[in-house]
Amino acid sequence: MAAMTVTAKICGVSTPDAVQAVLEGGASHIGFNFFEKSPRHVSPDLAARLAQPLRQGHLKVCAITVDPDDALVDRLATVLKPDFIQLHGKETPARVRDIGQRTGLGLIKVIPVTEARDIELAAAYEGLVDHLMFEGKPPRDATMPGGVGARFDWTLMAGRRFTRPWFLAGGLDPWNVTEAISQSGAPIVDVSSGVERGPGLKDPTLITAFLEAVRRA
Repeated sequence: MAAMTVTAKICGVSTPDAVQAVLEGGASHIGFNFFEKSPRHVSPDLAARLAQPLRQGHLKVCAITVDPDDALVDRLATVLKPDFIQLHGKETPARVRDIGQRTGLGLIKVIPVTEARDIELAAAYEGLVDHLMFEGKPPRDATMPGGVGARFDWTLMAGRRFTRPWFLAGGLDPWNVTEAISQSGAPIVDVSSGVERGPGLKDPTLITAFLEAVRRA
């Protein structure tokens, strides 16, 4: 059987040069962050401008949110028109269904993981979303639900089957992503802080290196 091609999402992009590196590097997904406490936070208008060069290609645009209210959801759907809304908070299955029906957009639900039983929480969302994302659970005192480089035991994902393609996230970087893919069997990997030279400052060189490592995996 032919080896499955692993693809990658670069998350929390906020500058034109980072967008260019994502585009040229062959990522499958790009994420813009709308959580105000994040150093990667952008406005819907800025994200729409940054996403302009991406509209002709295969790159899927993702809007990263944390427990978004209807006003934000509506604004993103109108201004950015993303392919996916990524739900990174404590959204219930009912709220996830509501957002999907309200926007008609694709959905990604993030499941924070510390131990094997956390992965079981995905079952409640699997039928409601296009993708699941499994990310290392941040420390208790963290001010953000993700993007802090928290990782978990990747082998916990090995051999698991879901009805939706899933992302592996949390603590990935150009130097460990090959091992992460090998241990987890992830079809898609997601990186944010692992390709930055400082909080929120994406480094085009690191983006390129990450995407090359994924391609070789």
